[in-house]
Amino acid sequence: MPERPLIVALDFPSISEVKQFLGKFEGEKLYVKVGMELFYKEGAPILAYLKENGHRIFLDLKLHDIPNTVKSAMRNLASFDVDLVNVHAAGGKLMMEAALEGLDEGTKAGQKRPACIAVTQLTSTSAEMLRQELLIQEPIEDVVVHYAKNAKQSGLDGVVCSTWEVENILDACGTDFLTVTPGIRLKTDQVDDQVRIATPEEARKRGSWGIVVGRPITRAENPLNAYITIRNQWEGN
Repeated sequence: MPERPLIVALDFPSISEVKQFLGKFEGEKLYVKVGMELFYKEGAPILAYLKENGHRIFLDLKLHDIPNTVKSAMRNLASFDVDLVNVHAAGGKLMMEAALEGLDEGTKAGQKRPACIAVTQLTSTSAEMLRQELLIQEPIEDVVVHYAKNAKQSGLDGVVCSTWEVENILDACGTDFLTVTPGIRLKTDQVDDQVRIATPEEARKRGSWGIVVGRPITRAENPLNAYITIRNQWEGN
């Protein structure tokens, strides 16, 4: 897998809009995220289209179910030849272990299995929501690190977390543990529905392995220019 990728979230409702968007990138090969909205509409063909055009894929479906169901689902997802998949860490260690078993079983002989990471807490989750709605009283930073440790012990490759938890996770799980951080915004961007956000530069300085960027690129007047601006900040250029 490439080091320190900038992952573009293809949060579009259809493959036609994806094609229109990618057409603005002048043939540049991207690392893209396909989430629920797009995958549930288009299914496997959207993944095949992206692969045929040389893009790497983070299939962001956040599986969370009983271990056997997640294992079976991951066995199927492995056949799509994507690069990165994820589960919810709240599903527990047995579920995360089952996810890896399914990926191993579904990966074709001679190919590398997709990397698997666990969602700790969504970047839309606030400390207040954690306490009042989920009845989790520990500080959100402690919860995220605890979930990351569970993911590490389960054999997963990393986690999805906010930029602000990366340093503590790397201290607890090692510097080779992948940290993928959404909620990335430029200083001039709207926050939208995110709570724990950061700039590309902040993510780089705190040690994020990869960042996920959606609306600041997909809704920009010139997506390619926005992508280049964010990539330069992310790479420290």
